[in-house]
Amino acid sequence: MRLVTGPLAGGSARVDPRAMMDSQYLPIVVLLLGAIGFALAPLGLAWVWARAFSPQKSGPSKNAIYECGLEASGDSWVQFKPGYYLYAIVFLIFDVEAVFLLPVAVAFHGFGVGEAIAMLVFLLLLVEGLVWAFQKNVLVWT
Repeated sequence: MRLVTGPLAGGSARVDPRAMMDSQYLPIVVLLLGAIGFALAPLGLAWVWARAFSPQKSGPSKNAIYECGLEASGDSWVQFKPGYYLYAIVFLIFDVEAVFLLPVAVAFHGFGVGEAIAMLVFLLLLVEGLVWAFQKNVLVWT
């Protein structure tokens, strides 16, 4: 970027716009403007679509909460045991790890010593997590 100083610049330094076109930062600026455009364009289009085509919500029955066609009754707070979340998280972790084991089982005959050790460490961590979950009674469904 070239700074222009002198009597035409008003005594202060300013950026020459022609130098900006030759700058190494121009691709970054263009990508930044593109990223901002991709983020804001769908929001703007959704807002325009809602203003142009969506019916207005008028009246208490139109603004009421609809859930399965039934009116809500009673308290909406329900106690939920956190053990269910732990059970689901443990299931998800072991399910994803089983997906990682499939390619290993397919390509097992071509392993070297390094790959075999890495896979044994992976299996050791898997078994260690299972032992931890069993010791903490996470797997007990009560």
